[in-house]
Parts: sequence; structure tokens; C-alpha cells
Amino acid sequence: MNALTGCVALVTGASRGIGAAVAVELARMGAHCVITGRTQGGLEESDDAIRAVGGSASLVPLDLIEGAEQIDLLGPSIVERFGRLDIVVHAAGWLGKLTPVAHIEPRDFITSMAVNLTATWRLIRSVEPPLRAAPAGRAVVLTDRRAAAPSAYFGLYSAAKAGQRHMVQCWAEELAQTNLRVNLAEPGPVGTRLRRAAYPGEDQAVLPSPADVAPAIAALCLPGEMRQGAIIAIG
Repeated sequence: MNALTGCVALVTGASRGIGAAVAVELARMGAHCVITGRTQGGLEESDDAIRAVGGSASLVPLDLIEGAEQIDLLGPSIVERFGRLDIVVHAAGWLGKLTPVAHIEPRDFITSMAVNLTATWRLIRSVEPPLRAAPAGRAVVLTDRRAAAPSAYFGLYSAAKAGQRHMVQCWAEELAQTNLRVNLAEPGPVGTRLRRAAYPGEDQAVLPSPADVAPAIAALCLPGEMRQGAIIAIG
């Protein structure tokens, strides 16, 4: 029996990149994965990769902006269908334009906050009840060093990710006396589409791939992981 046999895991941003790779790893460990992402085609590719390792998945196309209210239904819907929710890995994120703070467009500000911060808040509201009811509920939110190390032109992304980081750490502190463990994973530089948008001239061949960092992130979902509110550097 695998370590997560019988568990149900929700992974956001699972149509590509780190989210997709973590979903594959959780499925390899025995969890049934509910995977969300913007594109049906990307989710189907992730589903193929999950099936290739002998796992199973349910696909939920979800736009974190247009489908914001659907986030509220995720936790209850998963419990209604599967009877439980044990793990959440929130990997979805949005970089946006790298620009001076004074040049940030209102529509980009709204989008960044919606995807990186507001969606996290809505997700927490939706999944906390079933995660607290699970024997060993685990939540992992992907963070970025820019949340603690601001840099020129990253003002919008850094602000949103800093808000997300602080919210998640507050949530973790509130749950200190429960069985639910909440942590942040900081993957470091990884060869993803988001990274390529931020550093277009970088040679991604020298960077770790999403599959390289996925096992360490998935390990944070195991029942034996007892840290709470930690920022765990993966790379």
C-alpha cells in the first residue's frame, strides 16, 4: 500500500508546470487527485501523466478570475463526491507584467490580486472544513522568494505573493491546535513558463524541472509532516 492510498488531494494550477508535476507525484503515492487549471487540454495531458504512473484523477477546468465563485464550491463538491478531502496543494499563480510600480495598469493589479491573493483566501474558506475533518489534513501553498525579497519591476507580483504568504502563515497559526498542517513551499528557480516570462534570456536547461522539485513538495503532504506555518525552501 502506498503512503497516500485512500486519500483525496486537490491540486490547483495542475494543467502544467509544478502543479502538474506535484499531481503526478501525489498520484504515484496513492492519492486520487482532483486537478484544476484553466485549460481542458492541459488538464488532459496531466491526466495522461497521472494514469501513466498508475494513478487516477478528476479534472475540474477552473479560471481563478472568471470562475471565482466556483472556488467556494470546491471543498463541498469534493466531499460530496468522494466523502473526504485530505490534501490541498495550491500551485496556481500569475506573474503579470514586470514594470515600474508607477506604470502598473489597474487591470493588471486586479488580475494579480485576484489570482495570487483573493483566490487563496477563497480556497482556504472552501477547503478548511474537510481538511480539519481529515485524519491528517495537509495544505501546501507555493510561494516565491520575491514575497520576502522585493526587487525593481516585481512590485505587483511581490505585493500579491507577500500578501498570500502572510495570510497563509496567519491561517497556519490559527490551526496550531488541530491536526491540520499548513506550510509554504518555495521551489526556487525552476524551468517553468512563469519563470521564462520573468527571465526570457535565461537558459532553462540548467534549471531544475518541475518533476525535479515535485517529490519534495509532495512529501510535505505526508501524515508524518508536522511542521506548521513553515516556509520550506525546496531548491
